[in-house]
Amino acid sequence: MHIPGTRIIETPVALSSQPASPATPSPAAPAGKDASLYQFFAPGGVLSGTHPAYEFRRGQLQMAQAVEQALEENRHLIVEAGTGTGKTLAYLLPVIRSGKRVIISTGTKNLQEQLFNKDIPFLEQALFGGTERKLSVCYMKGRNNYLCRKKLYDLTDQPVLNGLQEIEQYSAIAAWEKTTQTGDRAELAELPEASMLWHKLDARSDACIGQKCSQWERCFITEMHRRAMESDIIIVNHHLFFADLAIKQAAGGAPDAGILPEVGAVVFDEAHELEDIAGNYFGISVSNLRVEELARDVESSLQHHRMLSASLSGALGSLRERCQFFFSLLPPGEGRFAFETRREFLEENGDEFLAFNQSLTRLAGELENLPQKPEEIFNFVRRAQEIQVQLGFAMESDDRNTVFWIEHRAGRGRTNLPQRHRVTEKTKKSDLASGGEVGRQNVFLQATPIDVGPILRECLWSKLDCAVLTSATLAVGGGFEYIRQRLGIEHARESVLPSHFNYESQALFYVPPDLPDPRTPQFAAKASERIRKLLEITRGRAFVLFTSYAQMNEIYQRLLGELEFPLLKQGDAPKSALLDEFRLTPNVVLFATSSFWQGVDVQGEQLSCVIIDRLPFAVPSDPVVAARVKAIDADGGNAFFQYQVPAAVITLKQGFGRLIRSLHDRGLLCLLDNRILKKQYGRVFVESLPNYKKTTEMNVVERWFKVGS
Repeated sequence: MHIPGTRIIETPVALSSQPASPATPSPAAPAGKDASLYQFFAPGGVLSGTHPAYEFRRGQLQMAQAVEQALEENRHLIVEAGTGTGKTLAYLLPVIRSGKRVIISTGTKNLQEQLFNKDIPFLEQALFGGTERKLSVCYMKGRNNYLCRKKLYDLTDQPVLNGLQEIEQYSAIAAWEKTTQTGDRAELAELPEASMLWHKLDARSDACIGQKCSQWERCFITEMHRRAMESDIIIVNHHLFFADLAIKQAAGGAPDAGILPEVGAVVFDEAHELEDIAGNYFGISVSNLRVEELARDVESSLQHHRMLSASLSGALGSLRERCQFFFSLLPPGEGRFAFETRREFLEENGDEFLAFNQSLTRLAGELENLPQKPEEIFNFVRRAQEIQVQLGFAMESDDRNTVFWIEHRAGRGRTNLPQRHRVTEKTKKSDLASGGEVGRQNVFLQATPIDVGPILRECLWSKLDCAVLTSATLAVGGGFEYIRQRLGIEHARESVLPSHFNYESQALFYVPPDLPDPRTPQFAAKASERIRKLLEITRGRAFVLFTSYAQMNEIYQRLLGELEFPLLKQGDAPKSALLDEFRLTPNVVLFATSSFWQGVDVQGEQLSCVIIDRLPFAVPSDPVVAARVKAIDADGGNAFFQYQVPAAVITLKQGFGRLIRSLHDRGLLCLLDNRILKKQYGRVFVESLPNYKKTTEMNVVERWFKVGS
């Protein structure tokens, strides 16, 4: 029986860039499983015999050798491998050869799927051919991707559905549950991403009662955990990895905490994302939505079990009322901002804070006093107490390594705030799916570590025998000091690998020297005119990437009707739909912000130009950024050069990395921000970028495209 999500690999699956072939390896090369790394990757080796489109990539072999050495010697490794290196094969082969159980953590779902569905099946065939030896590989996602059977059956007994759409979705999910082997919602292609019904049925840990559940043995999470325990390679994403790590840390290392098995080695691909993701999971967030969700779950369960007494109804009503009142008193503002007046707030509103706390205590007490209570009641008590503890920390803690801040998110509707101040598509969908009311401001009290380095050093790097951190964008100015400091990783070997691409002949990097500073009011009009001229030269076929929604919308509106090419804009359709339309529409131009700066792959002439509006410095007023800047400066450092410039360098490298995705790609990179030429720090950006051909002249851009055509 084949179970999607785990694999005993039996058939070869072609890599998109290097199709598998039945061709036999060169007679000079040993059989795959006996070949050294050199004999596998080198000309005339195993790889050349299984890929008609094979090309020797020196960086790929060097990376594989570095990863194998790190695994053998139990050392950490940081390695930058540019696009085209073939880094997934370069770390997978040593992982397979090591015989160790290894977690591979990625930044994107697309990379997870590539590893599971393409790269690992290909390598298994190349190494073991038709022999009986098989690899056991498990592909894991976050719990909210999986169906909870108990919730589905409880809803079947007492359906509480809102409208025709939920009824239709429920029927589809109930039918699917009878046949699915994994419970993974990805199998339900027609289910909307923001389905409120799915949120009532998913396997989030909040409502999980573990081994006491009647469906424990048939639980999809239990089955996923079993598969992981039996697997050689476990493929996860960074969110699941750090959520699991935070749970284990909070549980003090209890053996049954978390869902990922213990391993000696972890490979972090797309490792440039680790600091922000780790910060989210080692921080806390208390919101009116979270409290409302608890109240709704309690109410639903008590009604289901016919245990909703007048006193419990009163406790729930009091909690809802006091929660809404407390959150309405918090300082107003747009987006994300520091909560620097917590002490003054408590002096003025201490009674309301205590009343909110007491309403949580009252609900927990009423639930604990229920006779013969079902198992989930204990979970509700735990959740109420957890909110109390975290609320107390957010309002009263003086922890020096924590920044306390507030975020306002609208229930629906777009905001034109800058990147670090805006509501993302993801947060909006999660708010709506969590029951956020349309038109209502939802308020989040947040506490985030300022420096995650010491936390990761204690609970991750010191516990692992080997960690491999890799990405196309980790180095700044040719070194790893920035990433080492931010992540707290010490005693790691380091390597920056040569690119497989000839950037000087494939990409022209143009910076207009005459545009005004992008921070001035004159910039938008001048930038729009220059973008129009560039797009006429490139015949569209471009990404125009921005650091804020406001700038994107303004320039899009200025160019609407001015260009003869089809225009797409982020937010007008889901990301995947926009990318599909971009790939299929001749001469199209896409205007987008942060989510299109990375993890997007469009090969060929369809994408021949990437224009970026300005150097992507994080918004300095963002509370987390501001706290990190203040901490570095207070410690005697220079936050601008140690933190703000390096972070912007890595983001810029990610954005420009959208253009050249294969040896045959050719095109234009444009940065409309000439501070890169005029400011002292501009040199750090230039020295960190690949060796593009550079110009400040429009006539050079015109000649580049005439030669290319």
